Amino acid sequence: MNLRYRVELDQGERSDLIPTATEADSPGDSHRRFELIAWRGGRIRAMPSAVGIRTDFSAAELRRLAASSKHAKQSRRLLSLAAVLDGMSREEAARIGGMDRQTLRDWVHRFNAVGPDGLKDIRSKGHRRRLAPDQLTALAEIAETGPDRAKDGVVRWRRVDLKRVIEERFGVVYHERTIGKLLKQLGFSHISARPRHPGQKAETIAAFKKTLRRR
Repeated sequence: MNLRYRVELDQGERSDLIPTATEADSPGDSHRRFELIAWRGGRIRAMPSAVGIRTDFSAAELRRLAASSKHAKQSRRLLSLAAVLDGMSREEAARIGGMDRQTLRDWVHRFNAVGPDGLKDIRSKGHRRRLAPDQLTALAEIAETGPDRAKDGVVRWRRVDLKRVIEERFGVVYHERTIGKLLKQLGFSHISARPRHPGQKAETIAAFKKTLRRR
């Protein structure tokens, strides 16, 4: 193991490097380098060392997986890891995948923990629903039944009305645009028939239609 020490002053001035101390690496371990920075005040910080990559997948196997993968980003990451297994430097291997060394280090951690599937992008599941499933069912029933004119003061639901109902019954405050999205998810369309006036009489309408001249 190669240990290199560097001393830095608070002003950013750098002194000459102290001679390197060398120790024998253990079998199978890659060469790792530690940089110890001595700060004024006696505190020493160790720089991160190179992360070892799991060896149960060969470089040829990773390239074969990269060729058969349907995810372009996963293929590039597999090729970068294959280059590392072939002995290429981390910087050059990272350049193959279009990333920097730190990003490659993060993907090595994912690969060591999960395997090739860990090199895929994790899709976000989105925000958690603020209304429970039973509350969404109740909202669908409210929208399907329609308002009570005497109680709600309207003859058909508007988004602003449902916004008020949800806030009163469930204690959740939504924006009007979000109410429209909720209704769409529940299977309702924003296009509706012209509302029927509560004082409208079917007999009067039928009698009026009989007096109209046919075209």
